[in-house]
Amino acid sequence: MFIARNFLEPELCQLLMVKIDAERRPSTIADANGDYAFRTSETCDLAGTDPMVMELKRRIIALTGLPPENGEPMQGQRYEVGQEFKAHTDYFEPSGQDYDRYCSVAGQRTWTAMLYCNEVEAGGATRFKAIDKIVQPETGKLIVWNNMRVNGTPNPSTIHHAMKVRAGLKYVITQWFRERPWG
Repeated sequence: MFIARNFLEPELCQLLMVKIDAERRPSTIADANGDYAFRTSETCDLAGTDPMVMELKRRIIALTGLPPENGEPMQGQRYEVGQEFKAHTDYFEPSGQDYDRYCSVAGQRTWTAMLYCNEVEAGGATRFKAIDKIVQPETGKLIVWNNMRVNGTPNPSTIHHAMKVRAGLKYVITQWFRERPWG
């Protein structure tokens, strides 16, 4: 995992938060586990043709060197007080019931780049339990991690928890990358 502080200017973060607010919907998860409180945030699909989204992706590509064609469409997430995304991984479990549905074309999720758009009044940190790391939201901070081990198997050390917001709102933007070109 690596962290880049001040990766995106506060003004661009603010404009992206407005976009998320305008088009948000309840978040979903790939493998339903019966826990309806597992992910309680809201999500916004960000248009890949939007100049701000294109600029953010360009910067992520420049920093990481990852192939742009392997990037999924970017998503924004909004968390209100009490909302969270319990401990999960971004890769798809190879033995999961929906693995083929989500991985048959572009393959597994290899990397995650997540941008914090704002500072949260209280709570809202991202906890990586397996590596004993808690990342606090800061405006413009980008965190990037590899969802796969060197041998190509899923990396369970990437399990992370978007902890509950206790005061204020939390906005993040997520860019996932796959093994092969998306779409």
